[in-house]
Amino acid sequence: MRVGPGVTRVHAPLRPGAIILARHGEPALSRKCLITARQYGEWWGRYEVGGLRAGQIPPRELVAAAEGAGAIYASTRPRALETAAAVCNGREVMVDALFIEAPLPPPRLPDWIRLSPRWWGVVSRFCWHLSDRHHQEETRAAAAARAEQAAQVLIGRAEGGQDVLVLAHGYFNHMVGRRLQADGWHLVQNQGFRYWSQRRFEKR
Repeated sequence: MRVGPGVTRVHAPLRPGAIILARHGEPALSRKCLITARQYGEWWGRYEVGGLRAGQIPPRELVAAAEGAGAIYASTRPRALETAAAVCNGREVMVDALFIEAPLPPPRLPDWIRLSPRWWGVVSRFCWHLSDRHHQEETRAAAAARAEQAAQVLIGRAEGGQDVLVLAHGYFNHMVGRRLQADGWHLVQNQGFRYWSQRRFEKR
């Protein structure tokens, strides 16, 4: 359609792309053991520097999300980097420590208490929420500020109209997702927080 003299052409506002927060694949380090709180601290240290269990195939849906994304971010942790390598098929990935997991410092409990790493994670996260002093670890308040910063980085990218994919960690992704929702983004697809899962947010 031709626009006559004196008529201003009105452009529709660009709709933001989606923000997809995905969790890494299953780590190689086994959770099938009973350990003390002190040993859990050592276990978590190994978990942070470990990669994925061999032989995993990423879900086709997550591979498709990577194919359709205009920007892909990954945490600096090996389990996130190996996830990116498995999902992104050689695509450029922006690796950023901004997306690393919120810490899980173990509580100071006697050695006669022995739990699996999974349950120590639950106990440690609960204690982390209750206290702002964590033996030189990042505090809950500091992690919340980091999550807000991460959310704003992703929003800035998505506002260009392309989808943004993040390959990172369960709990910190949850924190970022809450900040996105507080900024008016809607959770339109929710696969939970299991390994390889994704949660898709859109601005409506």
